[in-house]
Amino acid sequence: MKFSAALLVLVALIASVSAHGSLLYPVPRGGYGTKQYNGRVHTFIGYKDSKWTTRFPCGGFAPGPVTKMRAGQVIPVRFHATAMKAKDIKTQPKPTSPNRQFAQARHGGGTCEFSLSYDGGRTYRLIGRYTKTCPDAYYKWPVRIPKNVPSCTQKNKCLFVWSWTANRLAQYYHNCADIRLTGVKNGKLPKKSIAIVDFKGRRQGVTAPGDGIKHRSGKGPSKRQINDNMNGRY
Repeated sequence: MKFSAALLVLVALIASVSAHGSLLYPVPRGGYGTKQYNGRVHTFIGYKDSKWTTRFPCGGFAPGPVTKMRAGQVIPVRFHATAMKAKDIKTQPKPTSPNRQFAQARHGGGTCEFSLSYDGGRTYRLIGRYTKTCPDAYYKWPVRIPKNVPSCTQKNKCLFVWSWTANRLAQYYHNCADIRLTGVKNGKLPKKSIAIVDFKGRRQGVTAPGDGIKHRSGKGPSKRQINDNMNGRY
């Protein structure tokens, strides 16, 4: 009971002071539903408290559950906000009137990038990008695994990665989901990499175009952006 109470206090403290958003699906390292989950997965790279520093890559969390994926598959990415209720986590929530929504610290939106890493977070290959309104837990954000990528099966090395450059604050978020990817023989990886900014050793003070909405739901991914992501234009 004492441990549970202390954990709730820690999660509440992180949520109120610094928590923002994280991957919900695919389940990231340190994410909701994992043994490591304590709220810190929601913090930006470089965040510090008395016992933890959120580090690059992957927040510094240990490998987690493995999600199976295949070349050409569309991944229905979901995000987690700390104010979500169990029903909102279990079933994709639908936007309601602003005064009935759960809060999201979206900082005006920004740019979400999605990538694959075959070497445990040393390098990243861009496979998707949504701008302005991302992330938003009231929507799914479809990301297609390229049809011609090679397989990746090495334990703890294969990652599906979400990174976010926020709009209103120079903060950078980075979640990694462990995957087992079935690809094609003699496959090729995309050439583009991702933005990596706003922490020690990287370019500072970077923000991304947003939608100006701080804590509530935006318009979600546009049809044009979804179509671009489905056809490799990002």
